[in-house]
Amino acid sequence: MKAHKYWSLGALFTMLGAFYTGYKNMRSAHKYFALSSLLCMIMSIYSGHKMISGKSKHTKASASEDNAE
Repeated sequence: MKAHKYWSLGALFTMLGAFYTGYKNMRSAHKYFALSSLLCMIMSIYSGHKMISGKSKHTKASASEDNAE
């Protein structure tokens, strides 16, 4: 859960940087902020998916063990 929170915050800050550099017409800096924002968003989605899917697998496994008894 910590990883997801930090990747999300990183995506937020890099998006703000991308908006600012786009507003000021700093093309090379804008490109780097946009790419790093994309990376942070992808990692945030991946870590959130792992967080959600890990819990559902555990719940299904324990439910099937309860039914077997």
